[in-house]
Amino acid sequence: MTGSYPNTRLRRTRAFGWSRALHRETLLTPADLIWPLFVTEGEGLEEPIGTLPGVSRWSVDGIVERAREAVRLGVPVVALFPNTPPERRSDDGVEAHNPDNLVCRAVRAIKQACGDDIGVLTDVALDPYTSHGQDGLLDASGYVANDETVAALVDQAINQAEAGADIIAPSDMMDGRVHAIRMALEMGGHHNVQIMSYAAKYASAFYGPFRDAVGSGGLLKGDKKTYQMDPGNIREALREVEMDIAEGADSVMVKPGLAYLDVAATVAAHVDVPVFAYQVSGEYAMIEAAAAAGAGDRDALVLETLLAFKRAGCSGILTYHAPVAAKLLNG
Repeated sequence: MTGSYPNTRLRRTRAFGWSRALHRETLLTPADLIWPLFVTEGEGLEEPIGTLPGVSRWSVDGIVERAREAVRLGVPVVALFPNTPPERRSDDGVEAHNPDNLVCRAVRAIKQACGDDIGVLTDVALDPYTSHGQDGLLDASGYVANDETVAALVDQAINQAEAGADIIAPSDMMDGRVHAIRMALEMGGHHNVQIMSYAAKYASAFYGPFRDAVGSGGLLKGDKKTYQMDPGNIREALREVEMDIAEGADSVMVKPGLAYLDVAATVAAHVDVPVFAYQVSGEYAMIEAAAAAGAGDRDALVLETLLAFKRAGCSGILTYHAPVAAKLLNG
């Protein structure tokens, strides 16, 4: 119970920097960050992404250098997303099963260069590989077919695990895919490969720059509202999370992040597995735009927003600001 003034002066502990540090309830470190990276074909290539200022696509050799940078900064995991060339996209997204696709080559190169000094997270969904931009396979009516898609996702996940991925992250929001992937990983001997499920992924307006980055934005036919969650729902998020945990997820994710901190906090209060959040491309772009317009200090905005995720109960954050934040936190 809080005392009364002047016996209690809450400003006492705020008077000096050492005291504020001593009494700080929530801490943010580079070890809380996961750095999403975009892979493209070629060699020695860096392709700046116009809608994501400061973020680029990198050829595999550049991705390896980013992984080495993450190790130096103390960022424990990089997450890989491919910009698949148009000629390798198809209605069935079969390139996702190619052991020599962009993601698999990048995983192998990172592991060869960095070993177990860094974890590699790979996204499991078909949208970077389909010609229609949807996360799954379409039936004759154009509806994303759940069970057929799950079968394709299992093949994709095993392909990535065999390339050396440490964390499989299904982002597709199909029903039952976590159980199917977990069983396939166990049967394939990949006992220590983690599943970080995009358990509460919303049909959000904040994904635009990401779709530009992976080349699916202009391809998308329709929307993703039949499988991604309605932004008005939070109890449904708990059901999604609970089902994915029961099916074998080691950790769960809420996406987007800043606009859904209430969801992240609610999930973190209800489950016993680590909860992550994705500060998505649109949220990153808003911070960059605000800083460019002089509406706020970029470094302060970056650290404050990331701290908010930790305060909400998240174990970690996927953020394009990972290298910036890590450098600031490292002093």
